[in-house]
Amino acid sequence: MKNHPKAVLTDDYFATNAKEIERVFRLAVYDALRTHKRLGNSIATWKDGRVVIVPPEEIVIPADASETNE
Repeated sequence: MKNHPKAVLTDDYFATNAKEIERVFRLAVYDALRTHKRLGNSIATWKDGRVVIVPPEEIVIPADASETNE
C-alpha cells in the first residue's frame, strides 16, 4: 500500500476530490459484490421503494468496476 501524505480536510475537500472518492466507492462495491457471490451470501438492495434480498446466484458482477453505478 502506498504512503499518501495526510489529507487536510478543507471546506471543499469532497468537491475537489469527488472523482477519486467515487472511484474508491465503486471499487469497494465491486469487491463486495464479488465477495458475497463467491462466498454464497445474499445481498440486500433497494428496488421500487422496497428492500429486496438478492440470492448469490442472481448477483450481477459488472465486467468493470466503472460499471457499478446502477
